[in-house]
Amino acid sequence: MRLLRLTERAFLGAGAVLLAVFTVVHVHGSIGRQQALDAFRAAQTESADPAMRAGSFSTAPTPDQSLWSAGRIKAYEASLADTDALAQGVLRIERLGLEVPVFASTSELHLNLGVGLIEGTADPGEGGNVGIAGHRDGFFRVLKDIRVGDTIDLETLQGSTRYLVEEIFVVLPEDTYVLDSTPTPSVTLVTCFPFYLVGHAPERLIVRGVEEGRTSKTSGTAAAAAMSRKSD
Repeated sequence: MRLLRLTERAFLGAGAVLLAVFTVVHVHGSIGRQQALDAFRAAQTESADPAMRAGSFSTAPTPDQSLWSAGRIKAYEASLADTDALAQGVLRIERLGLEVPVFASTSELHLNLGVGLIEGTADPGEGGNVGIAGHRDGFFRVLKDIRVGDTIDLETLQGSTRYLVEEIFVVLPEDTYVLDSTPTPSVTLVTCFPFYLVGHAPERLIVRGVEEGRTSKTSGTAAAAAMSRKSD
């Protein structure tokens, strides 16, 4: 009986320690994300005219890291020491509660702090296909619940664009055709898949959004190509 009580106390103590560690890491992550968003807002205010400033961000909600892996939270915390990482914009998916800084590259530092623009794809606001990558066990884990018809808002110093999710499909890593230029202004979100697989993920989840008010001239072709490759 005494051994049972000691065991119960040990488990309670371990649980309290783990809860404290999670709380500290969660707070650090919230601060780092907020710093990146605040820096972007400050740059936006300095460069924008009065009309654009009127549409600047409201205070961002505390990020929910409950879906993140422990390793991703730890990497995020370690990246907070880099104060030179300036966000190029902010990506928002309202239904999923996502608001994340968008950085200029897909370096590990940038993907630990937020999401990153994929080299070789269009710059936000210039038309074409804007590619954005994020980690499946970090900010982009919420994409497991994305739906066709959801809105994706991408805001930069040049303005804001709203996209409507048109396609969601899975491809192999070598299927880089999904990042090719598109005749319709689009955004392509990329993350590893499956979300909860332990180890290296063998596939990529693709979320394609088309600028609101437009209809993609290639609707369905990317998903069809992916299905064709899978059946080969």
